[in-house]
Amino acid sequence: MNLANIIDTHPAEDVALISRGRTTTYGELRDQVARLRGGLQRLDLEPGERVAIVAANNWYAVVSYLAVLGSGFVAVPLNPQSPAAELQAELRAVAASAVVLGPTSQGTFDEDDVRSVESIRHVVLTGSSSDALDLDELMAGEPGPVVDVEPSALAVLIFTSGTAGSPKAAKLTHANLFANIQQALAAQPERQSDSDVVFALLPLFHIFGLNVVLGLSLASGSRILLIERFDPASAIEAIERHAVTVIAGPPTMWAAFAGMPGVAQTSFASVRTAVSGAAKLPVEVAQAMEARAGVHIDEGYGLTEASPVVTSSAGTGAPFGSVGVPVPGLELRILDEAGADVLIGDVGNLVVKGPNVFAGYWEDDEATDRVLIDGWLHTGDTAVVDDAGFVYIVDRAKDLVIVSGFNVFPAEVEEVLLRHPAVAASAVVGVPHPYTGEAIRAYVQVRGGFSVEEEELVAFCADNLARYKCPNKVWFVEEIPQSITGKILRRFLSDQSFL
Repeated sequence: MNLANIIDTHPAEDVALISRGRTTTYGELRDQVARLRGGLQRLDLEPGERVAIVAANNWYAVVSYLAVLGSGFVAVPLNPQSPAAELQAELRAVAASAVVLGPTSQGTFDEDDVRSVESIRHVVLTGSSSDALDLDELMAGEPGPVVDVEPSALAVLIFTSGTAGSPKAAKLTHANLFANIQQALAAQPERQSDSDVVFALLPLFHIFGLNVVLGLSLASGSRILLIERFDPASAIEAIERHAVTVIAGPPTMWAAFAGMPGVAQTSFASVRTAVSGAAKLPVEVAQAMEARAGVHIDEGYGLTEASPVVTSSAGTGAPFGSVGVPVPGLELRILDEAGADVLIGDVGNLVVKGPNVFAGYWEDDEATDRVLIDGWLHTGDTAVVDDAGFVYIVDRAKDLVIVSGFNVFPAEVEEVLLRHPAVAASAVVGVPHPYTGEAIRAYVQVRGGFSVEEEELVAFCADNLARYKCPNKVWFVEEIPQSITGKILRRFLSDQSFL
């Protein structure tokens, strides 16, 4: 098998990609990928070697990804907006042998930066300079065949975007990725098809964008509208112009749409499927999108180590705030600290098992053994299941704060703060306290045109939470540090330079 074969059966004349105003049909895409595959296979690379792809959401990223997979190499998608030092560290971590630099990465991360990494033997540019390979010239030769690999063969290394600790490269196999595509399709009440137009905003270096948006859409024969930069007004214009039918994105995208002046139901008239993932979707945002734009958002839950989809609320009738039910073929349990199943309605640690669960962390057996136990992936998240079987994510277990022996989940406090009309965003962490062990500190971004004092927010929390859950200090900041998918980067909150 080879995951790259997912594009093989679609009609040649059907449009596959819309990128930078140009369309690429499935027939053209197959030819382009085969020619780049041939160019890569003529290099001194062996199956299993790592090839990094540093590109935004565009044609270059998609063709490079499929060509790398099809050649039997391991794709390592990286964030083109990351500083050079971070990208160099990631290249070294996986001992990458080659790098494809898309056009938007050049200038922020150039050939000299790449060549300082000892393992790199080849640099591919769009428009060659010095000793680098030119992408067009690499594609000018004979096409190369798809390399058949074992299902367990490594396909992708994705650096996790966890909220604590240093990022690690998760090993995802061809079988992992293909299984999750099939699981996600099976979870849809109306399967995505070649009649769909997909709004592809989620970055392709993130597993949600790579396998849920791109992989699932290519497998379905859908038309993919690749979005390199997000601007709410321009996005709505594109949705209307291309009659987009499927939108998947993080809560930050949906919040931007929900808060935009003039948003109307006509703006999203073509949309039949709307999905939120990568971080917890505020109930207020989901309600606002339904009331203002007539869009019902299906919230799901996943993580890189599960390729990524674990649950989906699509077609389940799940209430706001729930992430739905497990996708077909996946087992899910919620355990107490002793490893026993909790009672319905009790919070516990979420663990999952299925064909989409990753093969471990790259060259880190200790970290792998901490999360993969007897075939079960320990997600690091806490969750609860209601009487109807719907799953609710409570918080990251590692973000747990213990105040005077009581557990406090930051997400619960953040959700209350967000109800205050003056609060645009919030983040909560635990800080050492001489009497209670830890105390709650809140960071708050004030909404434009509003004014609020610390005492007012503390009192507001006290009206909605047990006293030990209330912040004893509120810092006002210009913005809350978040990953590109909307996850709060709590590790930066303790850095005083952030204030």
